[in-house]
Amino acid sequence: MSSRSSPFILSLPKAELHLHLEGAIDPATLLELWQKHGKEGTLAEVEQLYRYADFNGFLMAFKAVTEDLRTAEDYELVTYRLMEKLKAESVLHAEVYVSVGVCLWRKQDFDRIFEGLERGRERGERDFGVSLLWIFDAVRQFGAEAAQSVFELAARYRDRHVVGIGIGGDEQKGPAELFRDAYAYAADQGLRLTAHAGETAGPESIWGALNLRAERIGHGLTAWQDPELVEELTTRQIPMEICISSNLRTGCCRELADHPVRRYFDQGLMVTLNTDDPAMFRTSLAQEYQLARESFGFTDEHLRELARNSFEASFLPAEKKLNFLNLFDATVVRP
Repeated sequence: MSSRSSPFILSLPKAELHLHLEGAIDPATLLELWQKHGKEGTLAEVEQLYRYADFNGFLMAFKAVTEDLRTAEDYELVTYRLMEKLKAESVLHAEVYVSVGVCLWRKQDFDRIFEGLERGRERGERDFGVSLLWIFDAVRQFGAEAAQSVFELAARYRDRHVVGIGIGGDEQKGPAELFRDAYAYAADQGLRLTAHAGETAGPESIWGALNLRAERIGHGLTAWQDPELVEELTTRQIPMEICISSNLRTGCCRELADHPVRRYFDQGLMVTLNTDDPAMFRTSLAQEYQLARESFGFTDEHLRELARNSFEASFLPAEKKLNFLNLFDATVVRP
């Protein structure tokens, strides 16, 4: 696949719904953080962190990157840099996962960190015109009690651009049913619900997420193995946060040709394209659209549909969502 994206794809207004802040930190920024914290190292050594063989290796690499996020200023910097990158690719709105579960596990002062996140978001919105909402992510293998603590923080900051909650990490070690009470609490607090599911586990994990009343499915790579599940997802138009490069780089999908993204689209599922951890997977949202076009035969008209889906599936308040959809329809010229 060419790493250059076509002008059409670059200029297409897009939203991104499955994007981890920590996984968007590029090696140059991480080196900057190393130097700031008095850590010796070169760019080549930093880049070595971004190389891994499988999903577990990726989780270890992700953990290593988060070790250098120590202060509120660090979080402000990486948020601002992310929004700058989004602007360059015509990403008008992003819903960004923050690994709050990791912050609490490290016993960091999350209230201060959140102020840094918000400063970065405000500066990014002012300078780049990008809209951003936060999703607080819990770590499945840390268990239900730890997730509850994350969701309580999300509830506390709900009026400050925190829109929802999710669970990421190891699906095998943290099955969805463990989190039933925590998800019920989050729903009662008016938070929107997402869940990573069907990335490293089978269709039963996606059923589990639906039983938690998840409104969007992160990955859903294995849904195709269960025709009844595909029918359920299609009928209910549950948005699928598809991350093609991520699934390949972590080894969750063996070959590009095996990826079900085109099958899902043709079966009528509500597909959105996302990067997941763009720096760690050496991709960008425009490159994911390019990949869909070059490797799966998506036409420009199909890509327009995917881009429109990304706004439709967002957790924006109804009025703001409508504004984005109207803007999209007014600026996207059809042949």
